Amino acid sequence: MTKVRKAIITAAGLGTRFLPATKALAKEMLPIVDKPTIQFIVEEALKSGIEEILVVTGKAKRSIEDHFDSNFELEYNLQAKGKNELLKLVDETTAINLHFIRQSHPRGLGDAVLQAKAFVGNEPFVVMLGDDLMDITNASAKPLTKQLMEDYDKTHASTIAVMKVPHEDVSSYGVIAPQGKAVKGLYSVDTFVEKPQPEDAPSDLAIIGRYLLTPEIFDILERQVPGAGNEVQLTDAIDTLNKTQRVFAREFKGNRYDVGDKFGFMKTSIDYALEHPQVKEDLKNYIIKLGKALEKSKVPTHSK
Repeated sequence: MTKVRKAIITAAGLGTRFLPATKALAKEMLPIVDKPTIQFIVEEALKSGIEEILVVTGKAKRSIEDHFDSNFELEYNLQAKGKNELLKLVDETTAINLHFIRQSHPRGLGDAVLQAKAFVGNEPFVVMLGDDLMDITNASAKPLTKQLMEDYDKTHASTIAVMKVPHEDVSSYGVIAPQGKAVKGLYSVDTFVEKPQPEDAPSDLAIIGRYLLTPEIFDILERQVPGAGNEVQLTDAIDTLNKTQRVFAREFKGNRYDVGDKFGFMKTSIDYALEHPQVKEDLKNYIIKLGKALEKSKVPTHSK
């Protein structure tokens, strides 16, 4: 059986929700306290046992490549000043087997994955979306990517991560129609539906940003006609794959952080900061103080 060794991280989006910050900076480089969002994804991949990573980028994404490249001047300066802890943090971003390829036009997630065909070859692989961070405040949690890899070891089949979402939110996701109940958190899937209206949704199990796929998906993506939003949808290709190969869905029970919009990004930053050794105590005290001030401002005042 072929081992899962490779992962694709998609980072080609324009990041328009975060303008003007993303005019010249990749949204995947926006920091959660002191760590770029994409570094959390890379760390999850490495912790799961992934050996090679391809990052699919777009225009104005050079900052991602620079982040994971060596910076001799900075490293020399930190070493000369004896700042060994900071030097260790910098070294952790460079000792990684990373590759980059550019998606020339934003044609959808399916097209971004297709750019990795030559890199993947005839092996199973993982797709990781840059907007979804998993269990970043729980160091002891088993990475979601690792869970998918362990499922593959048993089933030898494509497996998609899903999570229950509020029913009114299903139109923002791809959704699965499961076959019966889950067995130890693993569903057999009847069909996959991209962004259904709530009244048409077959379940509340939404596809989240981790996919383990067999290489046969590439032949389907090459023939895939554009779907929702006039883009090549990965969900549509997976639904086609499911007609010739079994595709499973792994229900994720941990904490997912969506950093693709401003509120999700701020919430993630606060939750992560509350576990960060350098700022957590000061932040807790500030939030308590702020909470009291906000409560007080809610109380109506009556003039006599």
